[in-house]
Amino acid sequence: MLEFEGRTYLGGLASDPRTLGWMQGSPPPADKRVTFESDRGLNFPEIRWSLSHMRELVPTVGVSRGDGARLSFGVPSAADAAAVEALMFRDMDGRERRFDEALIDTYADGIVVLHRGRLVFERYFGALEPHLPHACFSSTKSYTGTLAAVLVHEGVLDDSKLIPHYLPELRGTGWADATLRQVMDMQTGLDYREDEADERSSSSVYMYACRTRPRPAGYDGPQTSCDYLRTVRKEGAHGEVFAYKSVNTQVLAWVMARVAGRSFAQLLHERLWAPLDCEEDGYLVVDPAGMPSASGGLYASLRDLARFGELIRREGECEGKQLIPASVVDDIRRGGDLAKFAKVASKRLSGYSYRSQWWVSHNEIGAVEARGIHGQRLYIAPGAEMVIARFGSQPVASSALTDTIIMPQMLALGRLLRG
Repeated sequence: MLEFEGRTYLGGLASDPRTLGWMQGSPPPADKRVTFESDRGLNFPEIRWSLSHMRELVPTVGVSRGDGARLSFGVPSAADAAAVEALMFRDMDGRERRFDEALIDTYADGIVVLHRGRLVFERYFGALEPHLPHACFSSTKSYTGTLAAVLVHEGVLDDSKLIPHYLPELRGTGWADATLRQVMDMQTGLDYREDEADERSSSSVYMYACRTRPRPAGYDGPQTSCDYLRTVRKEGAHGEVFAYKSVNTQVLAWVMARVAGRSFAQLLHERLWAPLDCEEDGYLVVDPAGMPSASGGLYASLRDLARFGELIRREGECEGKQLIPASVVDDIRRGGDLAKFAKVASKRLSGYSYRSQWWVSHNEIGAVEARGIHGQRLYIAPGAEMVIARFGSQPVASSALTDTIIMPQMLALGRLLRG
């Protein structure tokens, strides 16, 4: 059992969807069915099944891997796997933990570890299987930011331009005098509150519009993501402080689609999925207008998430092809404005910065991270030549539930592999 903020939840083993019988049977019994509209799809413990089966519940658009050869990582050696799972580390509360047991304690659905491009550890739990795409949630943002940074490098976008230069529809909104770079680095002063736990918060209404969260009975708010973006107003000055707001990423994807003449799903396919020789197709949740959720709607297989991480670790190079300019990756790794981030940083993220939709740790192994609610993480540590891709389905959205374990766990593994 787990206690958090006054509530008690089933532990990682007891909440395993196979044990609880979600969606088993032909057809599944009524009390074991998971649907999106009833909100069961995003409630715990049903969420432990739905995050790797979302396209069975909501409208999506595919991100094709194309027809190229699948690039496989092979299998880890028994010696490598044993060394990783037996690693001992101390969490932020001072408790000694074993690596493999900590995965269960933090509701992991799967983990892939690469060292120097070689697979050294891979585990799957619950409903997740190697071929199944799983929710990336806000790790999606790092894909979006990377594509935007590439288009800036190519001169397709100018990050000094104001948003209405690309999207006249957003004149008179909170983005009227925001630059593309301020949007990319989350430095906008918008009247928008990021709080998934509050069903009436700005972020919840935004997710209702995107259809990434079930709409409550009688909902009469914005019907699409673009409708919602037109309602956002300015609250403070832009460019003064880091302010994490998911709507910025949706604006960024809208800009890219408008200028490139390609949907966000098409850009992912052309720029990443196909040239990376991904193993599986991905997909994106779409709103009623068919607009993909670029802030949290991507679903990918665990190995393909790791493959993206390895691309960043190798400064944009894959199998002799330079898919992302090295200068773009270097700019991301250097990070953003430390002082602006420090004004609002939690203790857990002290010393971090944010650049082009990536969390930059500035730690001893140079880790940059893509982070998503409910336990999603892509951890790229050039100083340890390591990539960790992790999916989870923890009971609450907030990373505060498990960061105290996951963050030192990943750093400890980096130290082990660095030698």
